[in-house]
Amino acid sequence: MPRPAKWKNVCCLPDISRFGPLGAAVANNEVVEMSVEEYETIRLIDHEGFTQEECAEWMKVARTTVQGMYDRARKKLADCLVEGRVLKIEGGKYKLCIDAGGPCGRGMCKRHRNRGGTQNSPD
Repeated sequence: MPRPAKWKNVCCLPDISRFGPLGAAVANNEVVEMSVEEYETIRLIDHEGFTQEECAEWMKVARTTVQGMYDRARKKLADCLVEGRVLKIEGGKYKLCIDAGGPCGRGMCKRHRNRGGTQNSPD
């Protein structure tokens, strides 16, 4: 029997959850789905400059879990860029950091510092 999936801490949901080629009609088989946790690994490692170890600590999971999510996310991004597919970010097993009492709720997350500690969209 497989181990139950562990909840991962995520800073906040992406402001934009769908990306793709401009002006193209998209069939359902051309949509690539990325989980919110996979998006969070890309955000933390590539955008914020975290190491995989720091990302794992932030998300409250093992480094090997982060490595797997990051590898899957990069493959999905490459597939969308090279094949011209639409990327849709949704789903997964996560808790928002501010709801879980994580670093975002204490003003440590750059995204929340810029927004005054809330999930509301910027003015």
